[in-house]
Amino acid sequence: MPIFTTSDGHEMYYKDWGKGPVVTFSHGWPLSSDAWSIQMQFLAEQGYRCIAHDRRGHGKSAQTSTRNDMDGYADDLAELFSALDLQDIVMVGHSTGGGEVARYIGRHGTKRVRKAVLLGAVPPVMLQSEANPEGLPIAAFEGLRRDILKNRSQFYKDFAIPFYSANREGANVPQSLLDEFWLISMQAGLKNAHDCIKAFSETTSPTI
Repeated sequence: MPIFTTSDGHEMYYKDWGKGPVVTFSHGWPLSSDAWSIQMQFLAEQGYRCIAHDRRGHGKSAQTSTRNDMDGYADDLAELFSALDLQDIVMVGHSTGGGEVARYIGRHGTKRVRKAVLLGAVPPVMLQSEANPEGLPIAAFEGLRRDILKNRSQFYKDFAIPFYSANREGANVPQSLLDEFWLISMQAGLKNAHDCIKAFSETTSPTI
């Protein structure tokens, strides 16, 4: 199992599939690299090298109590890129992963990066404020933190439904997909998932 150890002793799991131009994937909250399996399989078959990591505290990575924030996520990514000597990267990030990509570029520049793709990403900021009146109120995120602490298993089962728009009229989302979301989410550490809500909701991301 490919494991990279960061400078602060945190073990981070990653997948490295295929050969060719490099595409990296940063997953959304509270998932892991498993969320990218279909895209990675497809691109690896098309001649790309696909790399996806489990963010600190998520998936198979160590459930550390420190640096569960955008700076920590971006710095972990920078160390992984350096260790694998990745160049000319196309970085793909979804949701929180989009914030991770933006923060990486803001802190570490574009020397290794060719392109950045942000999919349903959190930048520039999600939280409602005078400067961002269309954002979500802090109470919404406080509710997420409360519900995770109360019963994270039930929370993830409930959250899977709007995540895949299974509550929309005419939606045909298989139960197996909702179950997979729950299974992957349950692999995230409670503290890590709890801290990550603050990271993705309240952190202002730099402009790319």
